[in-house]
Amino acid sequence: MPFEWLIGWRYTRAGRAGRRNAFISFISGVSMLGIALGVAALIVVLSVMNGFQKEVRERMLAAIPHIQLMDEQGEAIADWHALAARAQALDPEVRSAAPYVEVQSLVARGDAMRGVVVRGIDPAAEPRITGLAAGLERDGVLARLVPGAWNIVLGAELARELGVTTGDQVTVIAPGGQVSPAGVIPRLRSFNVVGVFSIGHYEYDSALALVDIDDAAKLYRTGGPTGVQLHLADVQAARQVAARLAQGLGSPIRVRDWTRANAAWYDAVQVEKTMMFIILTLIVAVAAFNLVSTLVMTVTDKQADIAILRTLGASPRSVMAIFMVQGAASGVAGTAGGVLLGLLIAFNIPTIVPFIEHVLHTSFLPSSIYVIDHMPSDPQSADIVPIALISLLLAFVATLYPSWRASRVRPAEALRYE
Repeated sequence: MPFEWLIGWRYTRAGRAGRRNAFISFISGVSMLGIALGVAALIVVLSVMNGFQKEVRERMLAAIPHIQLMDEQGEAIADWHALAARAQALDPEVRSAAPYVEVQSLVARGDAMRGVVVRGIDPAAEPRITGLAAGLERDGVLARLVPGAWNIVLGAELARELGVTTGDQVTVIAPGGQVSPAGVIPRLRSFNVVGVFSIGHYEYDSALALVDIDDAAKLYRTGGPTGVQLHLADVQAARQVAARLAQGLGSPIRVRDWTRANAAWYDAVQVEKTMMFIILTLIVAVAAFNLVSTLVMTVTDKQADIAILRTLGASPRSVMAIFMVQGAASGVAGTAGGVLLGLLIAFNIPTIVPFIEHVLHTSFLPSSIYVIDHMPSDPQSADIVPIALISLLLAFVATLYPSWRASRVRPAEALRYE
């Protein structure tokens, strides 16, 4: 092992048992602790954000497909089976497909009226697309969507706002209308409520209604499915798959993935996560640059040692390397400790948070206010590895100036009063 490494490591451990360098050793320990706490905080916060993002995404994707294929002009898809087969041939990520009709409408019950998205689905194919349909199939609700029966399934919040339950009737008012001598008469149809669903996402629980695809096509006069829904093997690859399908299918097919359908939410989450990463990285940076003061004090205290090393033939580069090793060792120790502490907390958030709530007799996320009443956590290597690398880089940069100062020490001046 090079002597620079041996001396640098010795300086890192120096003063722990003696009184002379105790203060320098204390400052060095505080610097390492600061780095560890900063790294741990960054890992825990991003893991919790990932957990909330995963919870919301799963609830959202329970109601919507990963990718939608539709006509650019809003016309019906003449042969949806052929379009689905082309999509599956273009990309192996596409696992299943189903037709749909989706139109914004009004649903009324007495004096109550709400704007909703009415989605016409194929009860046989839809369970392979969304978790919502799969759950309704298990409960036997989906089987009640029979062509010509004019049955409808409402979101729980929508049913509550309309004041209806299973067995009641609602009126669906289609956009547009029929032109008559008396004016434009709106097209409307009574539906029987045969089920209510809840996925824990207010946007869909309050504004989504499911009907049979044939009933939807008749009510809205589309002449067939207005699009095809696709389910992918990897939901995270939706943007890449959508880009390949858009290039392969060409005009007049429009391709939209779930991140585009919920662009505001998706972009907001990404911006928020990036900003939190930057803010918490500054905490790590402050702790890392505390190493500067530690190394400057060490260089001042070790000037005689540096002079002796120089007289023994050590080059300025070797002296600089000694103190870079000392600072880097503190950075590595702090980063490693922070990663271990952060992972320990992140993986045990579901246990730690309820314990703190029990001790403080409080609830951080009351179920009466928040849809997600627990603190989720999802540590990801894509976050942890950059955190560790940035922490190490900051610690390394912090060693450059003190190490350079050590290499500039003149032996004659340093030993003059020794």
